[in-house]
Amino acid sequence: MITIAVVLASTRPGRRGQAVAEWVMKHAAQRADARFELVDLADFHLPDLDEPVPPAAGRYTHDHTRTWARTVAGYDGFLFVTPEYNHSAPGKLKNALDRVHAEWHDKAAGFVSYGIDGGVRAVEALRPVLGALRIADVSAQVALSMQHDFTGFTDFTPGEHQAARLATTLDQLVAWSTALATLRTPA
Repeated sequence: MITIAVVLASTRPGRRGQAVAEWVMKHAAQRADARFELVDLADFHLPDLDEPVPPAAGRYTHDHTRTWARTVAGYDGFLFVTPEYNHSAPGKLKNALDRVHAEWHDKAAGFVSYGIDGGVRAVEALRPVLGALRIADVSAQVALSMQHDFTGFTDFTPGEHQAARLATTLDQLVAWSTALATLRTPA
């Protein structure tokens, strides 16, 4: 069975992403086609890229990078729960993506984003980055509006239609993660 990391990308104090990630995990736990595990970037000490050799070389010198590399390598796919900051993704997520290289290859990703306009610009900023890392991103996504899916811009109260969008996103992510696993398995 494949394993998908639900990556909580926001590390800000008072972040809204924790509630969103818990909602994702609640729905994902009802599925029998994959295992889902929460990976909170706040739990990883990932300073600005500090490796002396480019990550594509795979020669990681710092323990925090090797720990992150093992974490990424252990998953078949990723569901990024990301806010939109200034029309893009959080720097902490970009740094986590840039820190390792081959560990991302031939895996799939999906998105649950949130922000004033649903976080869609963060996702669009991430798609070419994922392509460069050989991560296939699925087309379905959940875009949560701070105006409509959060009461008073703080309490997460997703519209009923968002559960169906999440199910479609997870369907695509599981299918692609399963298909891409064949590329990572020796013949």
